[in-house]
Amino acid sequence: RISLLLAHCIILTLQLLPTASLQLSMSSSKLITISENVWRTAASNHKRRIKSILKPGLTSRSDQINSGNRRKNNKFYDDWTALDPVNPIYNFLIEYYGIKGAKGPRRLARWAPDPALLLEEFDNGSHRESNGVFGTLSCTDETNDVYNAAMKASHGLGGIYLENANADDMGGTLHLRGCTPVISENCNSGELIFHGVLYNPAIFYNRHIPVAEITQDEKNQRLKTISPFQWYSSILQSTLDSEPIMHCHGLHEWAMQYHPEGSPPPPSGKYQSKLPLRVSRDVINETVERKGISCTHVDALRFFAPAAGPLNHHGAQLQRTDQLRLEQKACVHAHMDLLKIALKLQSFIDAELLGDILEISIQARRLDVEASPYDATSYGAGIVPVETPVGRKMYREQQTDLMYRAEPVRIRLLDAYRTFMGISFDSELLGGGDDESEKSIAYVAPERLSKAEPGGLPWRQNLIES
Repeated sequence: RISLLLAHCIILTLQLLPTASLQLSMSSSKLITISENVWRTAASNHKRRIKSILKPGLTSRSDQINSGNRRKNNKFYDDWTALDPVNPIYNFLIEYYGIKGAKGPRRLARWAPDPALLLEEFDNGSHRESNGVFGTLSCTDETNDVYNAAMKASHGLGGIYLENANADDMGGTLHLRGCTPVISENCNSGELIFHGVLYNPAIFYNRHIPVAEITQDEKNQRLKTISPFQWYSSILQSTLDSEPIMHCHGLHEWAMQYHPEGSPPPPSGKYQSKLPLRVSRDVINETVERKGISCTHVDALRFFAPAAGPLNHHGAQLQRTDQLRLEQKACVHAHMDLLKIALKLQSFIDAELLGDILEISIQARRLDVEASPYDATSYGAGIVPVETPVGRKMYREQQTDLMYRAEPVRIRLLDAYRTFMGISFDSELLGGGDDESEKSIAYVAPERLSKAEPGGLPWRQNLIES
C-alpha cells in the first residue's frame, strides 16, 4: 500500500508541474545592483505596510507578553510587539504559522529583493523593474573591487546586490537567510571593506556545485530539500485547477464544537476557549446535522469532534495526498494557507506579494471567525449567521468575493515558486531534464504518507502503517 502511495504522490507532484516551468534557469551569471536609496525606500515601505496590516492584532508594549522584548537597559529592542494570542482574527498567525512573540511580526517586516530580477534580460548598464524596485546590470569589469568581491562571494553565480547594506541591516532591515556579505580587502592596509550584500537563492542552495560532482547522499539531500517546494507548487496548481465548492458554509468551526447527546466532549472545544458561543449547543448540533459537512480542507478534519467525522461528505478519514484532489479555490482555509506556502519561500519572495498574501489570509480568517458559532464582536468581527438561510447567502457572497480576490494572488505565488525553483536547482533534480535516464526520482517526505481523522494526531505522528 505504501509503495502505491509513493508512486501516486511522485507522479502527481511531477505531473502537476509543467515541464517548461521546471527548466527555468539563470540565463547567465550577472550582478544586478539596486542603489541604496531605492532598496532602503522599498524596505521601509514594506515594513510600514506590514505594520499597518497587523496593527489591529498587535499587543501594547505594556502587555506581559512583551517583557522579553527589551535590551539590558530595559529599553525596548524596537517598535515591534507580539500578536495578541487571544484575538480570534489574528491568533491563527501564531497557532498555525508560528509568528510568535515580537520576532514573528518583525520577521514578516524584513525585506529582500524579488529573485525574478535575475531572470530579466539586461544589456550592460540597463535598468529593469520589479514592483517599483529598479535594478541595474553591473558591467563586467575585472578591475572593479565590488564586482570582483560579489562574484567571489557568489562562486561566480552573481545575484542581486544591495548597495551599501551593512552588518546591522542583516537580520534587521533585511532578511538574514540567504544574505551574502560582499567584502573586499584593501590592498594597501589589508583592511576589510564591507560593500553591501547579495541575494541569490542559487548561492544558498549551492547550485555552483554541479550535480555530476556530488555524492549520491548529497544528491538525495538536495532532492529532500526540493520536495516541499514541489509539494506546495502542486497544491497551488491543483487548487487553481479545481472547481469551487460554494455550499460548505464554513461549518468546519461548527464541527469542532459538535457535541450530540451521549458523545464525549469535543477535544477541539479548547480552541477559542476565551470566546463565548453566540448560539446554543442545540443550534450547533442542528446546524451540523442539517445537511452534514462538505469540508475539503484535509487539515481541518483533524480538529473535528469525533462525532462529526461521519457527517463529512468527503470522508471521516483522509490522507495527506487527498489534499491534491480536494483542495479547492473557494476554501477560506486554502486562502489562509497561502501565507504558510509563501513563508516557505522567505526570503526569496517578492515583498509586495507577501504583503498581498498576508492581507488575503487575514480577510479569510475574518470570514472564518464571523461564520463560526463564536461571538467575536468584541474584537471588531461581524456575524455571518450560517445557521440561517440569510446567513448562508451572506457567506456564499463573501466567499465568492474572497475567491476572486485570492485567485490572482495564488497565481503570482505559483509563479514565484517556479521562478525560485528554476533559479535554485538543476533541472535534472526537478525532473525536467531532456534525458530520461538522468531524471531524478522525487523524494517524498514521510508526512505526505499520513492520515487525518477527527481528534487525531498531527501529520508526522499519524503515518500510514505499511
